[in-house]
Amino acid sequence: MKSIGEMMPEFEKRAAAAPKGRKRLTERGELMRFFLRHLNYSRKQDGLAPMTMAHLGTVLEQIPTKDLYYLKSVCSQAKSFSKKFWWELDPTKH
Repeated sequence: MKSIGEMMPEFEKRAAAAPKGRKRLTERGELMRFFLRHLNYSRKQDGLAPMTMAHLGTVLEQIPTKDLYYLKSVCSQAKSFSKKFWWELDPTKH
């Protein structure tokens, strides 16, 4: 019995060109990696377990990407990145 690749040579070329794993880089993903890096740095100093990308995704899922840029600029200027990040996310503070 012939394989699909032998019967359809163009199919084999397209399958070989597909990226392996999750290699899609997005604007939102880059911002999340930025926040994750800074938050995990302060969590490590406090003796806490590092936050995962999935947990951060659930925290930031209702926030539009343009607002994440604002959050990034505000937190980067703050003395304590982590403290400012969590304060800005709490709706009762505003």
